[in-house]
Amino acid sequence: MEPRHQPAAWLEALGWASLVAAGASALAITADMTLRGYRQRMWITHLVYPITALYWGLAALWFYVRHGRRTSLPVIDREGEVDPEKLPEWVTSAKAISHCGAGCVLGDIVGEWLVRSTGMTIAGQPLYADFLLDFALAWLLGVGFQYFTIAPMRDIGPTQGLWAAVKADTFSIVSFQIGLFASMWFYQEVLFAPGLAKTTAAYWLLMQLAMIVGFFTAWPVNGWLVRVGWKERM
Repeated sequence: MEPRHQPAAWLEALGWASLVAAGASALAITADMTLRGYRQRMWITHLVYPITALYWGLAALWFYVRHGRRTSLPVIDREGEVDPEKLPEWVTSAKAISHCGAGCVLGDIVGEWLVRSTGMTIAGQPLYADFLLDFALAWLLGVGFQYFTIAPMRDIGPTQGLWAAVKADTFSIVSFQIGLFASMWFYQEVLFAPGLAKTTAAYWLLMQLAMIVGFFTAWPVNGWLVRVGWKERM
């Protein structure tokens, strides 16, 4: 059995508000790209932006409107290509992190529910099973997201593309998960010991915050990966 800590009513309400805002932001981005025709050049980006909104919420929606829509095919046809070299450093870093982050987020969501549904533990702790499964799935999905970014941008074959994705995303995912896992441990083992149930909105609010911490712990690593050319400047 997983540990249970009953969150305060205000925290649960805040959790639901955050989840609704995140879901609405993801849907708004998806609708803009599909129904309004702002399709991106790389199909993987149609997943990256909505998935990023699942933890960044309204901030991701703002970033998409400000920077993501500018790289859509209709805007490129109308206004020309965007020169990545002229973009602010924080914009290119945020885009680089979001691709690995999308894999991490999907891996974490799937991993969390698999651990809960199977009752999996390590050393009697479901949290450690979360860490193992989350990381494995995040790495696999993150490399996949990176492959479908790097391969078309560099116009390289599957073998070269896969190796480039592994090199680029392994460092990025490790740095992302360090911040995520440290935050998960803190709120499950310290702040809300013996742990919040995964069926509470408060748990997923804190997961959103943990993912944002992971985003920032991945920031310097992704900046370096872009500078050395292991990741593309977008």
